Amino acid sequence: MRAALDTNILAYAEGVGDEARQRMALALIERLPEQRVVLPAQVLGELYRVLAGEARRAPAAVRDALLGWADGFEVADSTWTAFQAAVDLSVDHGLQIWDALILSVAAENRCRLLLSADLQSGFTWRGVTVVDPFVDPGNRLLASLLEQ
Repeated sequence: MRAALDTNILAYAEGVGDEARQRMALALIERLPEQRVVLPAQVLGELYRVLAGEARRAPAAVRDALLGWADGFEVADSTWTAFQAAVDLSVDHGLQIWDALILSVAAENRCRLLLSADLQSGFTWRGVTVVDPFVDPGNRLLASLLEQ
C-alpha cells in the first residue's frame, strides 16, 4: 500500500504550528515505510510557500528542507491528466484546485491513502482515502501501512 503526504504533515514536521503537532508529525513520518510514501511535487511547492512566507525562513534554508524531503521520499510530478482530473474533482466535489491536484496525483501514483490534516478525513476518490492521522490515528488503512 502506498500513501501520499499533504503539505500540512510536512509543515508540522518542520515546526510550523504547535509543538504537539510537530511531535506527532515527526513520530508519524518516522514510522512510515519510506519506499511506500509519495510526495506530490505540488506539496513541495506549497511547503516552500509556507516555510518562506509564514515561517519566514531564509530561501536557502527552505531549499535545503525541500531537498531533504525529496531525498527521503519519491516525488511525483503533476501531469496534464492529473490536472484535468483535479479540475473535475474541484468542480464536482468543491475542493480547492491545489488540494484536488494533490489528491489526483496521489491517485495517479496508485496511492491508497492521502495523509492530510486539512482535507475531509474519510473522503475517498479513485481509490484514495483521505485520513487525518492526528484525528484518526487508529484508521485501519493507516495502521496497515504502519505495520508494513
